[in-house]
Amino acid sequence: MQPQVAIIIPCRNEEKYIARCLDSVLANDYPHHLLDIVVVDGMSDDRTCEIVLQYANQHGCIRLLDNPDRIKPIALNLGIANTTAEVVMRIDAHALYARNYIPILAQGLFEHHCDNIGGIRETDAGLNTWSQAVAYAISHPFAVGNALYRTGVSGTEVREVDTVFCGCYRRDVFDRIGVFNEKLIRTQDREFNERLRANGGVILLDPAARCTYFPRTNWWGYSMWNFEGSAWLYYASRFTETHMTSWRNWIPGLFVLWHMLTFLSLAVSPLLTAVMAIPIGLYWVLNTFISGSIALTDGQFKLMPYMMYLFAATHYGYGLGSIFGVISAWWQGKEIADCSPKRLPEFKQAAA
Repeated sequence: MQPQVAIIIPCRNEEKYIARCLDSVLANDYPHHLLDIVVVDGMSDDRTCEIVLQYANQHGCIRLLDNPDRIKPIALNLGIANTTAEVVMRIDAHALYARNYIPILAQGLFEHHCDNIGGIRETDAGLNTWSQAVAYAISHPFAVGNALYRTGVSGTEVREVDTVFCGCYRRDVFDRIGVFNEKLIRTQDREFNERLRANGGVILLDPAARCTYFPRTNWWGYSMWNFEGSAWLYYASRFTETHMTSWRNWIPGLFVLWHMLTFLSLAVSPLLTAVMAIPIGLYWVLNTFISGSIALTDGQFKLMPYMMYLFAATHYGYGLGSIFGVISAWWQGKEIADCSPKRLPEFKQAAA
């Protein structure tokens, strides 16, 4: 069975990546007359819209929608509301998709009787040592835990997971549980997937579907990406009743708090400080060992200091972001967003 598939691509200022992304989507082994490729642009001020319109003039399955709010969940809701396709697949403009990506996921929804299905996100290593280190950092278990779509899996077994990269949904999912939470600038996928699972939905990972992701390679951008991601994971509690965190999400924040307590212990006893500093020292021993192992395996010793920095930026940035998010959510109070199915027509009117 080949259902009609809506490909929703939220983007803003993606002139560097959007053409390659669209080329990879069009190259998929899926009939173009069954594709509805909707690029939802957040008022780009570069050549993104110009490039998309050039593709739209050449391919009748591509169209462009404006997103004046410039927020990703609103872009997703606009795309969903303005298509009637049986399958809704979210695509990231910062990635390239294998030729079988669309057919595997679109048909997998029905073959495996699930509500959302995704594949493995491989990371482009780039051409220099720094970008190679970033690629390792965002896909290594020491940095990302058990996020299987990042770390990859052995074998070809399709398995149930709690979330996937982007995602491919049955259309009726949005009629059942509603829209993406428009208040969440980050973590909107995770919140939606947790809401889906809480309502009996099934999410699967199919390792046969693969895409290549182009990460942020600027050192400051990478650090802020980690900080903001974790901050929003906890700050999101202002806008949703959906429980989104697990025990492993609290570890970096507790680790940063331990540093603060260790520093304060100087006022009590140097011996107490030395004892409390042991876990911190062990962390840096582990960081050094894993970073050195990666450099040794790759055959590039100069990778080691980059890996040590990136792992630390991941853990400390995530920890600081967690603390900031918790305090900000508590300080500002609840403002639960309405994500009910009745909201969907509002976005169709907004895009008309």
